[in-house]
Amino acid sequence: MNRVRFALFAILAALPIAAAEMPQTGQTAPEFSLPSQDGSNIAIKEFRGKWVVLYFYPKDGTTGCTIEAHNFQQDLSKYEAAKAVIVGVSVDSTDSHKDFCAKQGLTFKLLADTDKKVVDQYGSLGTRGVANRNTFLIDPSGKIVKVWTGVNPNVHSKEVLETLETMEK
Repeated sequence: MNRVRFALFAILAALPIAAAEMPQTGQTAPEFSLPSQDGSNIAIKEFRGKWVVLYFYPKDGTTGCTIEAHNFQQDLSKYEAAKAVIVGVSVDSTDSHKDFCAKQGLTFKLLADTDKKVVDQYGSLGTRGVANRNTFLIDPSGKIVKVWTGVNPNVHSKEVLETLETMEK
């Protein structure tokens, strides 16, 4: 009997944790409100009238996440010129985001989804309980116009800017 229980446990443990279905191009971006690194609550609907680059990332301070954040920060003036805002989301706490922003000189909003509800709502909850590296480009009316999954942090900001340029024409 113990062998059967062990085998059943092993099978169940190997199954991936299923995230909610990922919103797709053409759909309205799911609504949410989360605390940012400065303690204020940020609702996605506050950005209506602007383009939103909503990016999910695994963990503050890790190599890939730092590279991705630096590239977004480096290109921030280009996003602002395109009337776009950058919003990052991870399951880290607001204190972790505050430290990450201070150490890395980040000035855009990082939102804390410690309950993992928004990460899951956007189909971006990974099997390890952190966010997968996915990005949603949301137009000024609140519709998703582009989705990137499993992005390369080294070139992602450039990819988003190129797409944003084509959307504005």
